[in-house]
Amino acid sequence: MKIVLDHLTKRFPNRNRKIKEEVVAVSDFTFEIPDGTLIGLLGPSGCGKSTTLNLISGLEVPTEGRVFFGDEDVTDLPPEKRGVGLVFQNYALYPHMTVLENIMFPLGNFKGDDRLPKEEMKKRALEAAKLVQIDGLMERRPSELSGGQQQRVAIARALVKRPGVLLLDEPLSNLDARLRLATREEIRRIQRETGITTIFVTHDQEEAMSISDLIVVMKEGAVHQISKPQAVYDDPVNLFVAKFLGTPPINVFRGEVRGEMLFIGEEPVLPEPGVADGEVTVGVRPEGFVPTSDGALTCGLTRVEVMGRDTSIVFTHPSLDGEGGRAIVEAEHAAGLEPGTVRFALKPTKTHLFDAETGERIRNASGV
Repeated sequence: MKIVLDHLTKRFPNRNRKIKEEVVAVSDFTFEIPDGTLIGLLGPSGCGKSTTLNLISGLEVPTEGRVFFGDEDVTDLPPEKRGVGLVFQNYALYPHMTVLENIMFPLGNFKGDDRLPKEEMKKRALEAAKLVQIDGLMERRPSELSGGQQQRVAIARALVKRPGVLLLDEPLSNLDARLRLATREEIRRIQRETGITTIFVTHDQEEAMSISDLIVVMKEGAVHQISKPQAVYDDPVNLFVAKFLGTPPINVFRGEVRGEMLFIGEEPVLPEPGVADGEVTVGVRPEGFVPTSDGALTCGLTRVEVMGRDTSIVFTHPSLDGEGGRAIVEAEHAAGLEPGTVRFALKPTKTHLFDAETGERIRNASGV
């Protein structure tokens, strides 16, 4: 099912009655979600991603704009008429019902010609349970299940209606780290097997990048970038996107371009052909540093942390935003480093320039 969001906007009255200006939760969101894809809606708390999901599901009515499923305008349809499956953060299982009864519950709401015999409902429930691998737990109640199992019941309940669209709102946030990893892999497997167009809301960039075909990065109701996960990471449109994606986060320096050369402090670190002179903000991904005796950037070496295959170098610099930076290098490149001073060469493809005032990306003549 293709989904089209056409200039979607949602405004709420301000909770402070003394302020007449409305709160814009979603601002002019226009995007076509291809059929059969998994989209990650990503952003910090309060950015509008859950509101966007509610607008798609019909739980919220847009202030402006339209929502289309395929070629059908569903903007004015109630949620139960849209053919969507919803999975929430808190599972919302009925504690007095068994797993089977919880999964079957949505089918009992079908009316008229859509109403199903009980045996058909059981058959569909079992199919959904097998898909999420909980078919051996059908007689248990939610209190007898782990958090991961409860989440699978919630997903099966959403799938049993055979929806055209699956909407997941922070579905993994109540799980521990290992369960989150396993469950997100299951969500991706289920989505591929069913081919259902799926929208996955999360504030966790690692979750979004690991399973999404496309990610939508939002801030304060506005869409900042839409692209494939790796493309957003490698080619951020602005400083917000660059800082939001990446673990460890991007290292941010105050810099200056003079004579098409980038300076950090008083050291010329990279040529920047075609970039006008002036102050800039410099973002360097942790993997963009190469320790070398003749490196252009001199930093204070705080400590070296061995992480197995890779090594983390924690460093300081007067032009660095924050208390310390972090470089991730292969273990052999950090051999022999001791606290004191370390010199780095910078990889051009991992070094990004941003306007010091607006935060927008600056590109040099080579497109980097």
